[in-house]
This record gives sequence, structure tokens and C-alpha cells, in this order.
Amino acid sequence: MTVMPLTRGLLRALPRGRATLTAVALSCAATMLAACTSASSSAPDAAKAAGNAAAKASAPQRLDWQPCTVSGASMQCASLAVPLDYRHPSGQKITLALSMVPATAPQDQRQGDLLVNPGGPGGAGRYLAASAAFSLDQKVASEYNIIGFDPRGVGASVPALHCDPSFFAGVRPDYIPANQAAEQALIGRAKVYAAGCEHRFGWLLPYMTTADSARDMDSIRAALGQPKISYLGYSYGTYLGQAYATLFGSRVRRMVLDSTVDPQGAWYADNISQDYVFESRIQAFFAWVAAHAATYGLGTTRAQVQQAWYRARAELTAHPADGASGPTIGPDEFDDTMLQGGYSNTLWPGLAAALAAYLHTRSTKGLLSEYKALGGQNENEFAVYNAVECSDVNWPRNWAKWDADTRRVYRTAPFEAWDNAWFNAACAFWPVHGPAEPLAIKGAGLPPILMIQGSLDAATPYQGAQAAHKLLPSARMVVVEGGGNHGQSLQQPPNLCVNSYVNDYFATGALPHRSGLVNATCPALPDPSPNG
Repeated sequence: MTVMPLTRGLLRALPRGRATLTAVALSCAATMLAACTSASSSAPDAAKAAGNAAAKASAPQRLDWQPCTVSGASMQCASLAVPLDYRHPSGQKITLALSMVPATAPQDQRQGDLLVNPGGPGGAGRYLAASAAFSLDQKVASEYNIIGFDPRGVGASVPALHCDPSFFAGVRPDYIPANQAAEQALIGRAKVYAAGCEHRFGWLLPYMTTADSARDMDSIRAALGQPKISYLGYSYGTYLGQAYATLFGSRVRRMVLDSTVDPQGAWYADNISQDYVFESRIQAFFAWVAAHAATYGLGTTRAQVQQAWYRARAELTAHPADGASGPTIGPDEFDDTMLQGGYSNTLWPGLAAALAAYLHTRSTKGLLSEYKALGGQNENEFAVYNAVECSDVNWPRNWAKWDADTRRVYRTAPFEAWDNAWFNAACAFWPVHGPAEPLAIKGAGLPPILMIQGSLDAATPYQGAQAAHKLLPSARMVVVEGGGNHGQSLQQPPNLCVNSYVNDYFATGALPHRSGLVNATCPALPDPSPNG
């Protein structure tokens, strides 16, 4: 499952080693050796010319910022060419798409550049610059150049990775296999998708890891001309932040990690951990609907609402709901839509109203509307999600293990067990083999880091976030007690307690003083009313 780009996404690591500085150093050493050899066999000015050429080749690019509009927001945009393979920095290049909301404070009050990432992997991030600039305290926002980016392979970056643009078209096979033949059909889909990625972009796949994106972040820093950068990452973006801090710790100024990935579980174990907490979140949704039985009429107990939900799923399996000129809603589309309520309870009123309308009147208008808004899959995002997670670390290659683990989870947490397995199944057949273990996160010597975490978050479960906390000794965590939403800071409606910690930290570097794993707490926002 994804660790959502504040949409859908999860996480991954380093197949080719912690090599950026080493690779660059080796490249520079080779260049210097060539210059020295030239100098010994020809005139001194030839050595000088070779040195000048090498310096010019290794000089950071300058970013050419131009006015642009991203997701309706006016910003500045630029592109940056980065190495496909950082072991060969002068080799083939790919392009990153960047956005910026420039600082407006007086020059002597500015605090440099703040890079932001919404998660994924696969989430397009250029829009987040404007969103963060709007949601931060305006004085704090004015002190930073706030910079978003579409990571390699994503969105407006070039190339944009697509493995099978028609993969989500039409009604898909039910995530929950009714028999062995149905399971084999779903396995076949996963194999075909992995093969399609290899056929279309086999040259790119080995270079789509989280570590590659962390190196891209450092290329952005260099192009900005900054010795250090600040960072705000959500969801998978917290794993990207951990990777950057591990590889480039001396270049971190300030860092906020909101809804933090457990780096030690990347990715197979993390996905299984999600299943159990998503079960808790859908049960919380059922209980909320039951508490508002007068509005929705789906039952007065959680169990009754659950029965109604599964009845709707069964009916959509037997008779998918066709839109007049839009998508068709079968069981997978229904699951994908309802899953979003596990990420944010602000979606509960719309989801409950759509479910009630379908069961009471057979109207599919609400379901179709919710699916278009929430459940529709972006194949580019899905392709990058797989490319990153499947290559960060090697997944189990024996489908019997996937089957046994999923069936075990399904017995107590059925809501997301099979859905999540099939969302990641291509990793069992991926053409790129990652390392046996994920990137080892090293937090020693880092500057103070602020972590934000909901205690009931399903996409990045609390225990996993605290496992990450233990690896980052300079970090302080603000826990949102009873908070089940994924992404707690700078959201709508705002949690003013959480936002105050984030704003104070970016303004002055201030952190909570309490020791231990819970350094401060904030109350969760109340559940929504039935009217939204």
C-alpha cells in the first residue's frame, strides 16, 4: 500500500551502496589523474586547460526560474538535469521538474531554502510548495524559498515512468481471490505489469531507488547554491528525508518528518503492519457511521454497518456500477475509494453518504463521484511506487510466502490484506533485485529534527515511527494522541497545536524539551459531523 502523497504510497532503500560522495570523489580523482598525465607529457598550459574543463563540467547548474502555474497556483518553475547513475556523474542525464514560492522577507531575515515532499513513492511534489507556503505561518513562510519537486520518473520530470497505461482501465479482478484460479489470474497481472516495466523502461529501473532520489535532493541543493537545506517530508517523504540525512547529514539545516516510515521494515514488513492498523481505521469509520444512524440509516452498531459495507461490496462484485460517461465501480474500485477514509476522517461524511445512497436507493452517483475524487489510480504514480519499493530492497520471490502471510493477516484484518498484497505483488517478479537489507539509517551527528506522529495512523503506524525515532537521537516527537489521520501538520482543518510546533521550529529551531520517545503531545481534532 502506498504511504500516500497526502494520496497513496509507501517506501525503500539503497541497492548500489552509499556512494554519492565516493563516486564523485573517484570521478574527480580520475579527472585529476588525466590532467596530471597530460601535464607530464605536454605543455603546462594543457594541464591547466584540462583542469579548467573539469571544473566547468563539475560546476553545479544554475536554475532558470520562470513563472508557471501548478495545480492552479502561481509559482516559479525550473528544471534540473541530474545523473541517471550517480556512479557516473558525467553520463546520461534525466530531468527533474521543480517549483518555488520565493521568500519575501527582507534579505537579512531569510533562512535559506526549504525543500518539501508529499510522499508516495510516486507522488508529484511541485504543488506542495504553494500549499506549504499557504499553510505555514506567513512570517515563517516569508523567510524561506519553499521548493517542491517531482522526483525522478514522476509527473513533469523527464522521463515520466509508465509501465502499462491501461492497467487500471475497466473493472479489475476482485482483490479477494475466490479460488486458486482467481489468485493465479491476479498473479498473472502482477507478472505482466513487472514485465511491462522492464520492456518500456528497463534502462531506468535500476536507478529509481530512494537513495537515488536522496542524491537528487543534494543535486537540487547544489544547484540552489546552498551549503545546507531545510526539509519537510510527509509519509514516504519521511523515509526520503531519513535517507538524505544518512547520506548527507552535514548538509541538513532543519528537518520535519510528519507521519514517519519505519526504515527497518522497508518494505514487505511495513506493508503487513499497515494492514492491521487499516483494519482499525475502517472499524472506526463503521463505528462513526453507526453513531450517526439517524443520518445514514446503515445500522446502530459497528457490526451492523460493517455488514452493510460488505453487502455493498458483494453487490458491486456481482453487478458493477456503470457511470453514464465515466468509470465503472466494481469491488476493487469500491475498496480503493473507501480506503481513503483510512487516511483521513475528513472524508468520512462523503463516503458514508455515497454508501447509504447506494444501499438505500441504488443510486451510484455518490460512489462514482467519490471514486473520481479519491479512488482513481494514477498509473504513473503506481509505476514509480513499484519502481522504488521493488528496487530499494529485495522482496520475497516465493509467492507461497506472500500467499501464506496474506491469508494469515486476512483472518483478523481482512479489509486491506489482499488489496495491499496485490498492490505490491509486482515486487515478487520485479526485474531489478535490490539489496538483502534496506538502507541502514544513521542518525548520529544530525542537527535537531522535529517528528510529528498520529498515534492511530494506519499508513505509517505509530510503533514503526517510534522505531525510526530511536534511530534519530537528535529528533523530538510530537504525538497527536488519538490522531488517526495520515499527515498531521499544515492540514485542513488545521491542528493549531501541531502547527505551532512546526512554525516555531522552522522559525527558531525550537524543539520540545521533554525526554523519551514522546516529547510533546497534542490532542487530535474531533471526528467530523455528518454534514462534513
